Amino acid sequence: MKQDFFTYQAQTTPHPLALEVSHAKGSYIYSEKGKKYLDFVAGVSACSLGHSHPKVVQAVKNQLDKYLHVMVYGEYIQKPAVELTKLLASHLPYPLEKTYLTNSGTEAIEGSLKLARRVTGRSEIIAAKHAYHGNTMGSMSVMGYEERKQAFRPLIPDVRFITFNQTEDLNQITENTAAIILETIQGGAGFITPKKEYLKKVRDRCDQVGALLILDEIQPGFGRTGMLFGFQNYNIIPDIVVMGKGMGGGLPIGAFTASSKMMDLFQDHPKLGHITTFGGNPVIAAAALATLQEITQSDLMAEALEKEKLIRSLLIHPLIKEIRGLGLMLAILVSSAEIATKIVLESQEKGLILFWLLFEPKAIRITPPLTISREEIKEGCKIILAVLDQIQEQTSLP
Repeated sequence: MKQDFFTYQAQTTPHPLALEVSHAKGSYIYSEKGKKYLDFVAGVSACSLGHSHPKVVQAVKNQLDKYLHVMVYGEYIQKPAVELTKLLASHLPYPLEKTYLTNSGTEAIEGSLKLARRVTGRSEIIAAKHAYHGNTMGSMSVMGYEERKQAFRPLIPDVRFITFNQTEDLNQITENTAAIILETIQGGAGFITPKKEYLKKVRDRCDQVGALLILDEIQPGFGRTGMLFGFQNYNIIPDIVVMGKGMGGGLPIGAFTASSKMMDLFQDHPKLGHITTFGGNPVIAAAALATLQEITQSDLMAEALEKEKLIRSLLIHPLIKEIRGLGLMLAILVSSAEIATKIVLESQEKGLILFWLLFEPKAIRITPPLTISREEIKEGCKIILAVLDQIQEQTSLP
């Protein structure tokens, strides 16, 4: 299987972890060799309710017995998609009321950029340095890392970059600007949270010049920061909110939500302003609906903040320089990329799954399922501390 993996399946890096998975349940992934791994990554923030959550699995099974794909997006009335978008609207502040369901977060970013240009009649998009919004051409155009983009240029025009959390840059948002797109919490850059009042100042500037505010909630969304969406921690409302990852309980989905007035512009002049074959797929929508119901009807969001406190209280070590983030979207910062890589690899050897961040080489991701128990957190942190002690001992040897 490993040989076939490298022979037939396209790779994204020269050295994938290549763990051969047998099955996964709850907070654990099991290898074909029978070893179990405590998962502190949750499929890169995607498995909000852990692996194979019974309510998600049952919702999928129920829908499988009824119908699978029947028509391209937006033509037929399919109950799972309607109920999902209605429930989303009930948990979002006005006027965020109409949702377009897509296949992924990056497709939702593409749709949001198109919508901003359609609403405003302007072309300029402002994004943040060190931003990551996905890897399709439009999403890559608003990525703030030139070294990841240069091989694929030319990208979409009229994109400018400002520095996240730097309020003096906000005067670059002008009457030529269709939208500014920001991650509520910068993910790939190292889980950088917005400074006090920063997002409010962005909102105010957009209102002054008639630009839209797009917030990318693909990672913070669905309870990971203690609120359903990260922006709800900062007392602002975006014009368009983009979501993905943790939305589907482990299945591929994305979405973007805006006012009805804005979203209805996709219907005409031109028709089919955004179109997708599999967006709103009934099986995936059923899984997302079950996920959203469980997150909003349980104490998981409040518990995320308590679990953050526990992680921070346990992960105290001389090699840890800082822990960034909010709730269960956390990143350990160490002094070098070499140490970060050792922590990830050695922890996996000891049965704990950690992972890197895209652009901050000194960071280690901690984004476990929201359902992780306090005992499992203690177990995982104990492994991290043991690895850190081992690294410290090795580096202090003459």
